[in-house]
This record gives sequence, structure tokens and C-alpha cells, in this order.
Amino acid sequence: MTAEKDTGTALRPWPSLSKDEQLNLRLAYQTAMESMPPTCSIETKTARFAQFLESRGVAFSMDDLRRPKKP
Repeated sequence: MTAEKDTGTALRPWPSLSKDEQLNLRLAYQTAMESMPPTCSIETKTARFAQFLESRGVAFSMDDLRRPKKP
């Protein structure tokens, strides 16, 4: 299932991004995060990151926090 923005545009799944794309988005989010109130809640942190990414055409969920199992 492909996530979509309200405009009907398909969102790219976070795992499909290259490592460089993920890093650049994390760095951009770090700057945006400085204006947000601090929180210890992983749910709040994840929701904020997901919202930030959605505005940039990327889908992210709690499932993306789980590391893949090593072979």
C-alpha cells in the first residue's frame, strides 16, 4: 500500500530513500526541531518527524524505527 498526501500525490516510503537522502532529511529536521518544545515521548517524536517528512513527500511510521534483522 502506498501512502498519499491529501493532494493524492504518492509519498515515497522512508526505506526506499538512499542513505544520503535519509541523512539530508535528518539534518534538515534537526534544524526544524530546534523550534519545537522538547519531549521525551517517542510517539510525539515520531509523529513530528513523520509530519515533517510528509511535507517533503516521504512516508514514515513507527514500523520504520525497527531495524532490519541481520542475516
